[in-house]
Amino acid sequence: MKITVLAGGTSTERDVSLVSGSMIYKALCTAGHDVILIDVFTGVKADLIEGIAGQDYDLSGVFSADVDWTESIKQIGEERTDIAELIRERGPSDDGYFGPYVLELCKASEIVFLALHGENGENGKVQAAFDLLDIRYTGTDYASSALSMNKCLTKSVFEVKGIPTPSYFVVRSDTSPETIKAGDVRFPDEYPAVVKTACGGSSVGVYIVNDRDEYLKALGEAIVFDADIIVEQYIKGREFSVGVVDGEAYPIIEIAPISGFYDYKNKYQAGSTVETCPARLPWEITAAMQKTAEDAYQALNMSSYGRLDFMMDEENRFYCLEANTLPGMTPTSLLPQEAAARGEDFVALCEKIVHVSMRKYMENVFR
Repeated sequence: MKITVLAGGTSTERDVSLVSGSMIYKALCTAGHDVILIDVFTGVKADLIEGIAGQDYDLSGVFSADVDWTESIKQIGEERTDIAELIRERGPSDDGYFGPYVLELCKASEIVFLALHGENGENGKVQAAFDLLDIRYTGTDYASSALSMNKCLTKSVFEVKGIPTPSYFVVRSDTSPETIKAGDVRFPDEYPAVVKTACGGSSVGVYIVNDRDEYLKALGEAIVFDADIIVEQYIKGREFSVGVVDGEAYPIIEIAPISGFYDYKNKYQAGSTVETCPARLPWEITAAMQKTAEDAYQALNMSSYGRLDFMMDEENRFYCLEANTLPGMTPTSLLPQEAAARGEDFVALCEKIVHVSMRKYMENVFR
């Protein structure tokens, strides 16, 4: 198959996305597909495309060209890319958000493997654009992407559908920095509490606060990342994640950071976290958590694959925190570890994601 792996972008998770894309690209090449890897925002240089496509502008040859599409991809560092500088460097594009040749190459593909994370990757905008342009892509559709990306909406659905989730309230977008600084906001009923952005990812804009001063400081910082901020009940206990592929829950993985909580550094720096898969849990809790993950997946109308994150308190009560519609596929990511625990290597996992994503298009043809 001709497959475009789409990564990068302008979200706070750009660097993670690029490494996910690199891993997926190599896996699909190993599986025998004709694959290219491109950055959705910066696109492809014209001289590269023109050198391959020739005067006839035949883009089909791009997929079989002898090009290492990963050569510009770097490992994830502790410091994130300066997105503002990236946007300035690229400048305006005829295709708006999409960089040069991105849409043309995606249209020339049989399917696009979305390795995007965060804003404009998981919020449904790219998916909606691709639906209008009749471009096939992996993962769930635009509506469930938008629903799952916004934690306010996600938790509202969980409440209606009976999915256990920590109690919370929302500090809305009309709250000004001056109002926060003056302390004229709602405060948690008890500390510690969790402050996090409604649409963030990779634990960017997430804070555990222990008193009034820390709370106000966290609100002031979080509002830089997002307009709406969730203030959530702190669950002291163990953290877990459950992948769901084609509606079926994968083995549960437990995440135990060596220090602090599961923040950006602990997610992506090797050796920062102890991850155990399958998690050491009684069978009845394992079954119940996996069933809840499948129920949450269905409640959010997700398709193809995703991942649900959980906390379990000291009395073994578990709570679903949020959903991820395009889980990370880096060397330290959770879903690949869960797949390995059931005998699926990384290549097989990528192949399966392509297969279940293609199937929904085939089903639509025969309706």
